[in-house]
Amino acid sequence: MISKSFKTILVLLVAFLAVFWEAAFNGIRHWFGAQVDLLPALMVYASLQTGIVTVALLATLGGRWFDKLSANPFGVTVVPLFAAGMLVFLTRDLILRDQTFAQVTLGLAASLFVPLCVLLLLLTTGHEPLFGWGTLWQLIVMGAGGAIATPIIFEIFGWLERVLGYAGPSELSFRPDREIRRGR
Repeated sequence: MISKSFKTILVLLVAFLAVFWEAAFNGIRHWFGAQVDLLPALMVYASLQTGIVTVALLATLGGRWFDKLSANPFGVTVVPLFAAGMLVFLTRDLILRDQTFAQVTLGLAASLFVPLCVLLLLLTTGHEPLFGWGTLWQLIVMGAGGAIATPIIFEIFGWLERVLGYAGPSELSFRPDREIRRGR
């Protein structure tokens, strides 16, 4: 079992590495014509497995890191990431978080919701983003990439929790408060 603060640090470290990977390595962008954004998939994990503080920190720091390394205005990704995280966080008691189908569906939805909200924010604030038929292809690639990445992120964090976490105390075969009657 990993403490909440250590899990928060791990989520933020993975977010930093994911943003760096998206900016530094262009292999997927060259193959498919679009870059897969891993922050919405990571936000799904954070919303289902951690607390509200981690969701807010991931939205704030991850969104700012992403905007700093992209052509977006600084801070425009923070609100859509936080909105996606809150939508999942508020309904997480109703979600079968261990099911791969639920993870894929939420990853797809978040990976489409965040860029569409960023695009809407850019259009309403007077910016002129590149927008055309290629945007539809980019959304398809981003949605499929987020859908595939979400269960992988759950597996990676499950592995990290098994490796870095400690096992809880084992249950004894008898309760210590049990009365043992002896005699005839």
